[in-house]
Amino acid sequence: MATDIKAPSFPESVAEGTVAAWHKKPGDSVERDELIVEIETDKVVLEVVAPEAGTLAEVLAEEGESVESEQVLGRLGDADAQGGDDAKKSDAKSSKKKTDESTPTQDKPAPASASGGKQHEVKAPSFPESIQEGTVASWQRQVGDAVKRDEVLAEIETDKVVLEVVAPADGSLSEIKAEEGSQVTSEQVLATFTEGAGGEAEPAGDAGGDKAPASADDGASDERVGDKTLAPAARRMVAENDLDVSKIEGTGKGGRILKEDVQKAIKEGTAKKASKPAGGAKPGDAVKQAAATPAVEGERPEKRVPMSRLRQTIAKRLVQAQQTAAMLTTYNEVDMGAVMDLRAQYKDTFLKTHDTKLGFMGFFVKAASEALKRFPDVNASIDGTDIVYHGYQDIGVAVSTDRGLVVPVLRDTDSMKIADVEKGIVDFGKRARDGKLGIDEMQGGTFTITNGGIFGSLMSTPIINPPQTAILGMHKIQERPMAVNGKVEIRPMMYLAVSYDHRMIDGKDAVQFLVTIKELLEDPARLLLDV
Repeated sequence: MATDIKAPSFPESVAEGTVAAWHKKPGDSVERDELIVEIETDKVVLEVVAPEAGTLAEVLAEEGESVESEQVLGRLGDADAQGGDDAKKSDAKSSKKKTDESTPTQDKPAPASASGGKQHEVKAPSFPESIQEGTVASWQRQVGDAVKRDEVLAEIETDKVVLEVVAPADGSLSEIKAEEGSQVTSEQVLATFTEGAGGEAEPAGDAGGDKAPASADDGASDERVGDKTLAPAARRMVAENDLDVSKIEGTGKGGRILKEDVQKAIKEGTAKKASKPAGGAKPGDAVKQAAATPAVEGERPEKRVPMSRLRQTIAKRLVQAQQTAAMLTTYNEVDMGAVMDLRAQYKDTFLKTHDTKLGFMGFFVKAASEALKRFPDVNASIDGTDIVYHGYQDIGVAVSTDRGLVVPVLRDTDSMKIADVEKGIVDFGKRARDGKLGIDEMQGGTFTITNGGIFGSLMSTPIINPPQTAILGMHKIQERPMAVNGKVEIRPMMYLAVSYDHRMIDGKDAVQFLVTIKELLEDPARLLLDV
């Protein structure tokens, strides 16, 4: 009996994912809990494992396809049944191959045209309730281009993910009704498609075909160069940085270009496009080229880059956080001398004992956990007209990645040791940069800590992460002259900032909360003595 292989359950904030890579192919045997396929979302890469031992009988969602929460990706079956299926598929492929070899290239569209030229409407995907509209980011094919079933025709960019629209059959585009850059709604008709209009005439390197994929000598080449394919994250980076895909070597399965490959090419500067007159751009490159075409040439060049829908949404939500919350910020400064002396004294022993370095964040997380226990309003959240008091401390710690800041959450930090905190943060950082954080690891959280000091920030005003009611901002440690016991001394000082929602937290509590953190850090023994 066949067993369905399903995509994981996506949270409300993630509408769809993309099949990044299949680690097994039909006919391969798999063990229970063995990795079969990876799903890439706009936040993380999710791993899908085998629900039981068996043989991969069928793949229903190919690499690069967009999938929804709990969508069936493939099926597991027993080895005998799969063997029979494989034999049939092999015979079919063999028969098709013989037919193709005996048929002139110009006659290859015939099998597809046997369908009678059936017309299809190419529609935008169904958007979830949280997404109202999308933007046609690019058309991968133009009217008259031959395409195969499930080949990407267009990309729709929403405020959360980039969705791919694929061909419903072998054939060609008859008409494009939504041009690049236009706004579209859920299931809006984007184009008309005709079956049997050359879908079989497009293998790479087929000299006799009427149409060919974008070639490497095309000065404005897009993501499709030869037989190369790009992961969604890599595709976006290529478009944003205006790179020549033909110059990027893919290290993924089957030569697939991954985000890391694009990052490497950007760092080494090996994938820059050759300069080209503005008049040579193809119609299908309008959106991508807009981000790379200088508006003014010469010694003072400029370029206009369209803001992505994701960046627009980030901007909108940051403004909303400030508009909906009565946000206020209180500042203080802490003498980091005691913590620095403690680190200097025990860093080697700590590393040897716990196999991790002793940093500053462990002290701040433990100090914040203690302060949150003493001031429960700061640890609460607002849900409509209700106040939710949390009897635990789950602290989110901002981690910098190439995509931007992510905020994985340390759970029950009050019961964690400093070594556990440090290990957790190191693990989060590594997996965040590799795109391996789970969505559940970035959800929830009762309080957040962000450290702008690692980038050199001396002082800033952090913005609350709703529905949380407060956030702590750390900054750079700067030596400054301070009055100590009537004398001027040079001390390592750090400015602290707590932004809080005044609807929930009174100024007195916010100030005392920050003073508590200051006292705990200036006398770390308080963390051990609980005083």
